[in-house]
Amino acid sequence: MRRGISEKTYDRVMETLKPDTGVYALYHAQPEFTELLWQYINRRCSDWRVITGKERAKEYTHLLTKLERDYGVDRYTLLGLWGMESSFGDVITNPKYMRPVIPALAALAWGERRRRAYWEQELLNALVIVDRGWAKPGEMIGSWAGAMGHTQWMPEVWLHMGVDYDHDGRISPFGKPDDSLAGTARYLIERGHYRRGESWGCEVKLGNPQLAEGNRWRTYGQWHELGVRRADGAAFGQPQNRARLWQPVAGGPAFLVGQNFFAVRSYNPSSSYTLALVHLGDLIRGEGPFRQQFPGGERTPTLSEVKEIQRRLNDRGFKTDGVDGRTGSDTVKAILAFQKQVGMKPADGYAGLKVLARLRQGA
Repeated sequence: MRRGISEKTYDRVMETLKPDTGVYALYHAQPEFTELLWQYINRRCSDWRVITGKERAKEYTHLLTKLERDYGVDRYTLLGLWGMESSFGDVITNPKYMRPVIPALAALAWGERRRRAYWEQELLNALVIVDRGWAKPGEMIGSWAGAMGHTQWMPEVWLHMGVDYDHDGRISPFGKPDDSLAGTARYLIERGHYRRGESWGCEVKLGNPQLAEGNRWRTYGQWHELGVRRADGAAFGQPQNRARLWQPVAGGPAFLVGQNFFAVRSYNPSSSYTLALVHLGDLIRGEGPFRQQFPGGERTPTLSEVKEIQRRLNDRGFKTDGVDGRTGSDTVKAILAFQKQVGMKPADGYAGLKVLARLRQGA
């Protein structure tokens, strides 16, 4: 066939395929709550993720060293991305979050007219992967939108950015993380224009708050001349590199963000996602929280505090699907129900210190 799919593969996969129409509800679903930026970051830079990330950094030291040598992408950026995308591989085959992607893509290609061409192409990309022998249809498990594996590749990324880094004769985002992390490093370089040896940026103190209103690229040295300083008091390590000044929330922390911040952003075009990811990487590296707190923000709860929230919720009949210190969808729903029951405002589903205090108050 012209698309690079044999008739045998197409017939074998598609003739018995039943489209997963359950994806339509997920596609159109609107969340019951909204997260402020500090909540978004705290949830994704949770104590569990930082602890687990440090464990993975030790476990995969050899692999990460080799990746840094071959691609030049900082290991903590890769660890942050791995943690953000799949909780270090923990959820990649969990049926609670993942489903067979070919039936999902078939349903989207048929029923979602606004992006039909996109979903059709991703379905065909998935069939090419099967035709090449990289995966069987039943092995291709992912999100309702078709993202798969340790670093949540869409079929197009798997097909065109994948790397057989473990030299087993096929490319796979599942199993060992070697192929996933190598393909993701390649993506950051080729599509995000990641620069070897540069940092993503850093938190800064503003001498003049009005500087944050612009959108100018300057060298770190030029920013220093304008009164901008690293929040930790250290000197800018690479004063010749260029960065932009960004203050996401007025009165909150400000950042100088360089090319590698935008390289990471190419993976998911959200500045909130990117900031949480690079911050998670820095926390795994051993750095501390932001020096400047977001307006109205709280510190990130510890692992034991999240477990206490879950335990107290379960004792009150709000089921969190375990007491593990992780704020998954069931914990968020349980908190939201508790907040509504006791009249907490805003009812935002956030597993924070205010919720813990209220749970303790009612004990």
